[in-house]
Amino acid sequence: MPSTLFRNLRLFDGTTPHLIEGAEVLVEGGAIAEVSDRPIRHDGAHVVDLGGRTLMPGLIDAHYHAYAADANIGRLDLMPRSLMALHARRFLEASLSRGFTTIRDVGGADFGLAVACESGLIDGPRLLYCGRALSPTGGHGDSRPNAWLEQFCGCCAPALSIGVIADGVDEVRRAIRAELKRGAHAIKIMASGGVASPSDPIWTLQYSDEEIATAVWETRAWRTYVVAHAYTPEAITRAVSLGVRSIEHANLIDEPTARLMAERGAFAVPTLVTYDALDKDGPALGLPKESQEKLKVVRAAGLRSLEILKAAGVRMGFGTDLLAEMHRRQSDEFVIRREVLTAAEILAQATSGNAALLNRAGELGTVARGAVADLIVVDGDPLRDIGVLTGQGERIPLVMLAGAIRRNRLH
Repeated sequence: MPSTLFRNLRLFDGTTPHLIEGAEVLVEGGAIAEVSDRPIRHDGAHVVDLGGRTLMPGLIDAHYHAYAADANIGRLDLMPRSLMALHARRFLEASLSRGFTTIRDVGGADFGLAVACESGLIDGPRLLYCGRALSPTGGHGDSRPNAWLEQFCGCCAPALSIGVIADGVDEVRRAIRAELKRGAHAIKIMASGGVASPSDPIWTLQYSDEEIATAVWETRAWRTYVVAHAYTPEAITRAVSLGVRSIEHANLIDEPTARLMAERGAFAVPTLVTYDALDKDGPALGLPKESQEKLKVVRAAGLRSLEILKAAGVRMGFGTDLLAEMHRRQSDEFVIRREVLTAAEILAQATSGNAALLNRAGELGTVARGAVADLIVVDGDPLRDIGVLTGQGERIPLVMLAGAIRRNRLH
């Protein structure tokens, strides 16, 4: 892999809340070898003159569903896995073009999809996956038609596309160990009701204290963590008190719960763009009417949740949670958050903040010596106008993943 020297740029390094002028960045062997405010001398390096453009870390989406090829998740279980994989390839390759160099898939993605990205069969981002999300019977991950429950016992029921049904401590433990054996980065559980599942109200509590504690113990034994889908203060409080590290959505959070999250060092991963996308596109793409009604409740509370989380000092990650053709709205999350947060805060969440969430701080999400060379070039200043990151990558002419240039329209 040839060395690359980036010159004539403005740098966002993933943490500093302003652009750094006059920097140069040298990439060697997949890693960042040097960042300097003086000219870097390197014989033989491929020099890339950025013409004053912005260089920054590759973006990270911490809440993604590569296999979610249908807005009606109940229909996913009728889709062949091979067809889902072809949809996933399209979604992932488009994400890389938008500047997302790392994806944390929190429901469905598997070892094969990750290997396809790593080997180049899919020209997509680095893929960290949680495997199938754990759900109790009747929970947010139980997309089976009611008739199936009458016709099949649990051991004979067909496998679900993005979830697995596990009831009781022993089943939860067995399901987690199976996902970890298959290479799961972390384990996701359903701790409250959800929008896309039509039968469970948002306020339902899913999984007992004993089941959640088992999930936390099993993941800690593998030096990883639990991701919990949770909307309400009660669901979030239970999960965080029992050791869950990553709370997904959190739209209905209140101030005492946010303070608890901050005290425990838990992360929140809001996904506001999915509610806007479901509101605009969901009915036409098959979102059930029951889900449309629940959507109104969580969508209305989304921006307020950001205010509460920020005031309490909760660490926020960046996620999108999009389904089907709504994946194209991935980068709209930036402009939605900008209604409450500063551009610098949002960019840090999507880079160094998500890297910390993934336990990859200093390795991903930063432009610093020794970090993985995941870099993107942006036309414009995203700290002044974060909208330059929206769209399908039209203003991101270069994407580098682990030192290899994967997209290049600078020539």
